[in-house]
Amino acid sequence: MNESYNPYEVAPMSRVAFEAPRTERDIIDTLDVSANWKRRFRIIEKAGGPELKDFRDLPFGERISIAFSVLGFLFGPIYFLCKGLWRPAIAYFLVTVGIILVSMMIGMDFLGKAVGYGASAAYAYRACILYYRKVVLKEEPWF
Repeated sequence: MNESYNPYEVAPMSRVAFEAPRTERDIIDTLDVSANWKRRFRIIEKAGGPELKDFRDLPFGERISIAFSVLGFLFGPIYFLCKGLWRPAIAYFLVTVGIILVSMMIGMDFLGKAVGYGASAAYAYRACILYYRKVVLKEEPWF
């Protein structure tokens, strides 16, 4: 008898195609970014992804390369906009300007300057992680 459906029949091995799961390294290799960004993305993967769970296990040079962006520090929201991170650029900019305006209204100008430097540090620290989330994980992060 020739049945159209037999749940116990095993397909021959030549017909079954096995596909290895894609790793993050494969995804990173196919991205259209510079070799420097690919290296940073691999370091972020080694550190445990965007949460950086294993950050302290990295050598000092690797930690610095993903924890501080000089261009992010110097140019802040402009750098984020150039990288396509418009949501965090808008959010950080509005929060910073709001805090500076409030501190100036209550007469604490020194607090406004401190917030400006702190915002620059936040741009520098978050630049690599946010760009990783946008390019590798295909997310559109706000913070």
